[in-house]
Amino acid sequence: MLTVGVLVLPGSRAFDLSVVGEVWAVPRTDSGVPPFEVRVCAPGRVATPLQPLGAVPATHGLSGLRGCDLVVVPGRVDPFAEVPGSAVRALRAVDGMVAALCSGAFTLAEAGMLDGRAATTHWRLLDDLERRAPKATVLRDVLFADEGDVLTSAGVVGGLDLCLHLVRRAHGADVAAALARRLVMPPTREGGQRQYVDPPLPHRAGRGGLSSTVDWAVARLAEPIGVADLAGHAGLSERTFHRAFLAATGSTPGRWLQAQRVLLAQRLLETTDLTVHRVAERSGLGTAANLRRRLRAELGVAPDAYRRTFRVPTAS
Repeated sequence: MLTVGVLVLPGSRAFDLSVVGEVWAVPRTDSGVPPFEVRVCAPGRVATPLQPLGAVPATHGLSGLRGCDLVVVPGRVDPFAEVPGSAVRALRAVDGMVAALCSGAFTLAEAGMLDGRAATTHWRLLDDLERRAPKATVLRDVLFADEGDVLTSAGVVGGLDLCLHLVRRAHGADVAAALARRLVMPPTREGGQRQYVDPPLPHRAGRGGLSSTVDWAVARLAEPIGVADLAGHAGLSERTFHRAFLAATGSTPGRWLQAQRVLLAQRLLETTDLTVHRVAERSGLGTAANLRRRLRAELGVAPDAYRRTFRVPTAS
C-alpha cells in the first residue's frame, strides 16, 4: 500500500484536492488498482478552507507527513500566500517523494526544495516562479517535471497527468492504464508534451483599421495569403502595416497568421475526421509534413496524437 500525505493550507485549490481524491482515495480494487492510504495533513489538524469553495477536515496534523511514501502539495489560489514555518519544516523533513500540483510549486520554492532542480507550474505563473525560485530551472512548455524525489506539474489537468505518472512509477503501466480508464482520460501524456494553451495573440486587432483585415484573413486561412496580402487589404505598405499590426496586437503579422493556421488545424483535428493531409490543406499549412512540423514546434506532439487526446465525440 502506498501512503499519500496531502499538505493542505488555507486557500488550497479545491480542484487539486479533488484530483488527489480521485486518484488515490477512491477504492478501485475491482479494476486492479491497489488500495492507498491518504492522510489529509493541516497545521493544527483543523478544517481548512479551500478555494473557490468548501473546506476539508484534516485527518492528521503536519506530523502525519512523516513516513509517507508520497506527499502531495496542492496549489493555492494565491500562490504568494504565506507558508507557515511549521509547514516548511515538515516538508523539508519528508523522506519520500514530494509532488506539487500547479501553483503548489511556490510552496516548495518557499521551502527551498526547487533549488538546483527543474520545475514547472501553470503557464501564467512561470515568470513569477522564476523570480521566486531563482536557483531552479523553470521549464516553460511541459506538463510536468520529474526530478526523482521532487515533482511539479503545470496547471489544472497537468496535475492529473502528474498523478497518473506517479501511479505508473509506483505500480506499473497496467495499473496506471486501468486507473486512467476509470477516470476516462488518456493513460499517458508524457511530461515533455507542451502545455496546451492558445498563443497569447488576440483574434481581433485593437485598432479599427486593422480589425477588418484580421477578419478577412481568418476567413481565408486555406488560401495562400501572406503578409503582403494583409498589407494590401489594409491599404498600407508592408513596412507600415507591420509596424501598425505589431503595435495593435503585440505580434508580427507573419507570426499571427501562422498561429491562426495552427489553431484552425487544432480545431479540425478535434472536430472532424479529415485526414492529416486534408487538415493541412484546409488550415493553409499546405502539406501533411508541414502540419506535423508546425504542430510539433508549437505543441510538442504529432497530429495523430493530438487528435487522440482532444477528439470531440460526435453524437450517435
